[in-house]
Amino acid sequence: MRIIYVFLKGEGTNVWRPVSARHVDADIFEIVTENRDPEDECWEFNRGQKVRCKERVTPEGEKILIAYELFPN
Repeated sequence: MRIIYVFLKGEGTNVWRPVSARHVDADIFEIVTENRDPEDECWEFNRGQKVRCKERVTPEGEKILIAYELFPN
């Protein structure tokens, strides 16, 4: 399992939620974390979806993987 970051829609600023994901292949991950409060947080991608990820460096210098695109099944 890896931690990837999923964008939260409708927050007014850029907010990313860390979620657990299973590495599938190359830059493709399957999200395994369930959004337990979908009325409060609107995730761009949800549990069970396969997504492409890319590396991003945070302002603190940490390298993270962000989900940026749904991978067609």
